[in-house]
Amino acid sequence: MTTSRPKFNTPEHVRLEQARAGAVRWKAWGPYLSERQWGTVREDYSDGGDAWDYFPHDQARSRAYRWGEDGIAGICDERQRLCLSLALWNGADPILKERMFGLTNSEGNHGEDVKEYWFYLDSTPTHSYMKCQYKYPQREFPYDELLATNRSRSKQEMEYELLDTGIFDDDRYFDVVVEYAKAGPDDILMLVTAYNRGPDAATLHVLPTLWFRNTWSWGGDVPKPTLTAADGESGIAAARASHAELGEWVLRADGSAQLLFCENETNNQRLFGVPNASPYVKDGIGEFVVHGAAGAVNPEQTGTKVAADHVLEVPAGDSASIRLRLTASGGSQTDAPGKGKPLGADFDRVFKARRKEADKFYAIVIPPTLRPDGAMVMRQALAGLLWGKQYYEYNLHTWLREHGVNPWDPNAPASSVRNVPWHHMVAGDVISMPDKWEYPWFAAWDLAFHCGPLSLVDVDFAKSQVELLLSTRYLHPDGQIPAYEWNFGDVNPPVTAWAALYVYEREAEIRGEGDREFLARVFTRLLRNFTWWVNRKDPDGRNLFQGGFLGLDNIGIFDRSSPLPGGGTLEQADGTAWMALYCQWMLQIATELARHDPVYADMALEFITHFAWISIAMEPPDADTVLWNDDDGFYCDVMRMPDGTAIQLREFSLVGLLPMCAATVFDPDVIARFPKFTERVERFVAEFSDSVPSLAHRPGPNPEGRRIMSLVDEVRLRRILEIMLDEDEFLGPHGIRAISRRHLDHPCVFDWEGQRNEVHYLPAESDTGMFGGNSNWRGPVWFPMNLVIVRALGQLHRYYGDELRVECPTGSGRQMNLLEVATEIATRLATTFTDDETGRRPVFGGIEKFQTDPHWHDLIPFHEYFHGDNGAGIGASHQTGWTGTVALLFLLGGSLHSEVGATAGVA
Repeated sequence: MTTSRPKFNTPEHVRLEQARAGAVRWKAWGPYLSERQWGTVREDYSDGGDAWDYFPHDQARSRAYRWGEDGIAGICDERQRLCLSLALWNGADPILKERMFGLTNSEGNHGEDVKEYWFYLDSTPTHSYMKCQYKYPQREFPYDELLATNRSRSKQEMEYELLDTGIFDDDRYFDVVVEYAKAGPDDILMLVTAYNRGPDAATLHVLPTLWFRNTWSWGGDVPKPTLTAADGESGIAAARASHAELGEWVLRADGSAQLLFCENETNNQRLFGVPNASPYVKDGIGEFVVHGAAGAVNPEQTGTKVAADHVLEVPAGDSASIRLRLTASGGSQTDAPGKGKPLGADFDRVFKARRKEADKFYAIVIPPTLRPDGAMVMRQALAGLLWGKQYYEYNLHTWLREHGVNPWDPNAPASSVRNVPWHHMVAGDVISMPDKWEYPWFAAWDLAFHCGPLSLVDVDFAKSQVELLLSTRYLHPDGQIPAYEWNFGDVNPPVTAWAALYVYEREAEIRGEGDREFLARVFTRLLRNFTWWVNRKDPDGRNLFQGGFLGLDNIGIFDRSSPLPGGGTLEQADGTAWMALYCQWMLQIATELARHDPVYADMALEFITHFAWISIAMEPPDADTVLWNDDDGFYCDVMRMPDGTAIQLREFSLVGLLPMCAATVFDPDVIARFPKFTERVERFVAEFSDSVPSLAHRPGPNPEGRRIMSLVDEVRLRRILEIMLDEDEFLGPHGIRAISRRHLDHPCVFDWEGQRNEVHYLPAESDTGMFGGNSNWRGPVWFPMNLVIVRALGQLHRYYGDELRVECPTGSGRQMNLLEVATEIATRLATTFTDDETGRRPVFGGIEKFQTDPHWHDLIPFHEYFHGDNGAGIGASHQTGWTGTVALLFLLGGSLHSEVGATAGVA
């Protein structure tokens, strides 16, 4: 690809460079506050590990957290010591609205589910400007109705959502828009604007709240910080925050606001019937505002939590705003506020400048060829990724000790406490999370996929995220990467190597050269993880890998991470294909590093051999049962029973598409620079071709001299593509389905000793409780796996070129090369979010409020997955983490075809 490099010289790019150099700490404050800390494993101190029930939503307003904080549209410092977020009260709710409400796993008929509407509209990577919108009803929030109705519904029924309650009828709600702008790294402006969409004037309490995370109540010599009222400025209500590490900060609000102080400490009296040490506990502000409990807030105006209560009377169809400013005392502010007028004209000037600078920044990031609607969706996707950065603290050594678990005691009884083997892990970092409510914790393969679109806006943060889980604080001593909070010992697909390559290439595009030291560090650590896979997930030493569920939850006929029927073992087509891809990515990294250090050329040879053995294992000579089914023209898992019986599980799913994706092309210059690569292959073939005849049919160089490493040859590739591109099979109107639609009428069935297991095509929600029931891989479209497919098609096109053309869709008569097929799939995915010819967005499905109301229509939820037949959003409604990969697809759609091929095949 030869394109002119864009000029990265906007004010936001300058800030990024200042942050990168350590000259100005522009990222010291950001949206690092979760939207749900209750119900997480970190806060679970139960005997049985039931995190949801141990710390429910009802206790969150009254109970101090141990490991983190949550809030609405909030920000905090990079170690979450001081937090600022929004609280609201409409005069009708029974509690203060301080955090998002949702259902737990056992309360929702399809698993946990948030029951609120909010949207991340904008953010620059240094968070110099951010914007979020929350829809707050004017009637009493229907907490009990949502809970009771969802509990009563079966898994065959739809979830009962907030809109279904009628709470937004007659438009009786507020659109509350929260914006932040930084005048300097330690001078943060907050603007909250409430729009009354209803037919009548309405009252709204807007309570921006500042508080310290409770670090002093858990033992140890931790000094307690303080918040106190501050005097001295006319027309200003101010509170001073004093912290041993952060120093002095001042929060300024309009003088009409009433400052309400309490402590960020548990209300033991309410929760446990035990007297409180102080009357001014965590829920004191809510008790004062909602219930008029005058004694619930501290009349001395001091504590560790303070809210500035603004009472707004908002006319029908009108709006009202409040302003706040959080500033370090004596800090290094640049662009300091006008003396004596911190909320005046200077406030307006800073906001105007930051909004304009955000527009300039995204004018470079977003292709100018995108139509405005697509550009808006892409910008919101990237904003959601940036808002999804959260501070995550979890010291397993301390947490286990607090649970009474000694991981070094060989005589200790078996424990139900989670993650005991991970007692070494000490987390305390800003991490890109899948979702700030549904999944406010990292997941290994989610994080890797995040790094692609993150590199479009902040390549340095993306690099840090690639390395994070490979650091000694996270990586298990045996080389395993922690999977996710509920079970760090589970296994996610090994996609970190791809993320490293993608980010490396992106930095080379931006700066003219990739960071080889970064790539070398990652490669060294990935070697440990690769070795773990080889030693732990190939139990028979046959290069057939058993990763378990591999992130695909309920895609299998049964839970692939649990004991299998009849004591069988599973030879996994996807696990084996992932390892083939891992070999290819590690080989790519090694060859790149070998440009400057020949040591890596020798290491690269090992991955050529590994790949060769894996490709043979996929169909070994004289095997009774292999992963390829020639009658079906498709790959599948094989169940091997204790008596030696081998059974193919003839399910048409992403599991069988993964082998096609294990394809990587190497350019002629690589072959020329490293002739030993070809020699190694030739020696391998000479040694084993007599017993493995298929080796003689390996593909040679194409007319341009490119070589391909691929698990499938052209004949099998065509057969797989014929199925994948059939609209009655995998190709949906908005991407590749997780399971073929053929299983709608013809389920995949496995019978063993009277036990029947079936998989039907389910285009929407799951009908089982497997893996909690909140996600479904039995038919919907999932963006990350589609990205893997698009990448593979780009690679395959680089080898086969225009000579390989297929029908797309199958049976249509339209012939396409594989690059055109990749573009077709990318376009279908992107159009999930954009207006169709009738002005409707498929992501909204049949929700007419979103489809037709101008105050809803351009607010995009980036769901966890999407209906296989119509593209409607399902699952977690804000999983911008990996659905944010749509930004990469918009990048492809806004570029030339030649650029698509290079980008899609970058790793």
